Amino acid sequence: MKKHITILGTLYIASGCLQVLIAMIVFSLVVGGGVLSCDEEAIAVTSVVGSTIAFFLVLLAAPGIIGGIGLLKYRRWSRILVLILGCLNLFSIPLGTALGIYTIWVVMDDETIELFRSPSATVETS
Repeated sequence: MKKHITILGTLYIASGCLQVLIAMIVFSLVVGGGVLSCDEEAIAVTSVVGSTIAFFLVLLAAPGIIGGIGLLKYRRWSRILVLILGCLNLFSIPLGTALGIYTIWVVMDDETIELFRSPSATVETS
């Protein structure tokens, strides 16, 4: 089951990083549109709008990245965090649903529960 925990942690980190990349692209496009207009009022508005959208996208990506890192380090809290994220991902069809089902399957397995209960899980990661 350790292999599945590693895969799941990596998937959550990759998903979060992809969301951060999307936030940077949205920021660049929205602010860039204002800059291309050469209108100071449009630049001000698009800067605020682009920054706000990017901030919220990064804010939504952060729990996945944190949960993925926690899974890779076998932190007890990460199992619960990722389980909550997995349940929320079920509504994001089709990739989120697949990730949500895989998440629930991995973190609710008896072997996984024991791995996160034992203090030696953080020492041995093979």
